Amino acid sequence: MTRVLVRIFKWTFVVAFSLIFVATAAYVYAIVRFDTESLPERYGRVDTVLYAGEKPGQPLIVGFGGSEGGNTWTRPRFAPIRESFLEQGYAFLALGYFGGRDSPPELDRIALEGVYAAILEAAKDPRINERCIAVVGGSKGAELALLLASHYPEIKAVAAIVPGHAVFPAHTIAMNTPSFALNGEPLPFVPVPWSAAPALIKGDLRAAFDAMLRNEEAVERAAIAVERINGPILLLSATQDEFWPSMEMSEAIAERLRRVNFRFAVEHVAVEGNHEAPQRRLDVVERFLETHILRQSEAGCPR
Repeated sequence: MTRVLVRIFKWTFVVAFSLIFVATAAYVYAIVRFDTESLPERYGRVDTVLYAGEKPGQPLIVGFGGSEGGNTWTRPRFAPIRESFLEQGYAFLALGYFGGRDSPPELDRIALEGVYAAILEAAKDPRINERCIAVVGGSKGAELALLLASHYPEIKAVAAIVPGHAVFPAHTIAMNTPSFALNGEPLPFVPVPWSAAPALIKGDLRAAFDAMLRNEEAVERAAIAVERINGPILLLSATQDEFWPSMEMSEAIAERLRRVNFRFAVEHVAVEGNHEAPQRRLDVVERFLETHILRQSEAGCPR
């Protein structure tokens, strides 16, 4: 009986080892074969839906979803907050930057210039005050919102919900390209180390991001230049974020801005709970935008 058990154990070990070896080899092959030179399919294209009232001079809010893809802000669950914004006098542009009908299929090297061009196109609508544009994004959409505003001064306010403070990898099987690009060039990003592999296999995203963030040199190189943003910034983070350390990264953003004596208002509100918890505090976003965009729209949102 003992010999049989030993034999079973040996074969179980051999099979398990073989499966791990094959899976590792397949993953390495996928990384080696992944095309990092060609731009992704439908590069620079986005999906947009504009919601607006009839009166002229409406400030424009642009909404970005997260890693779920598609045009998040057009979905029924977000209809109440969209309607609330419209009732307050805003126009609202729901913008999907990947995973939609006309946008790239994956969150891989998304073109900042394409997103920016779509916003400017929407702002040509005669009902919109093109000098009063704010961006609101959640999770990867918050990374995009901060990044976009750091490059384009026409954006006058940012509300970043559970944000990242740097550019992180694309959501592809290889994860060896950045999530975002500018004018066809990939932006510096925090790479995925091999030490993050066990966490990724288990589906523990927080542990994987913690492993990535230990590379301080790469984090600094990929950090979003938030000090270049031309307006106030709201950071809404989660204290027990299981996706990535949004509270710690939000504080890193705030500290970066304090070091340079940032001339606009900066608010960081840490919400008790997980990655989804700040979605229940969109009243904070509404108050921030009312103060810094809606009340300023009559003055034309001057620089």
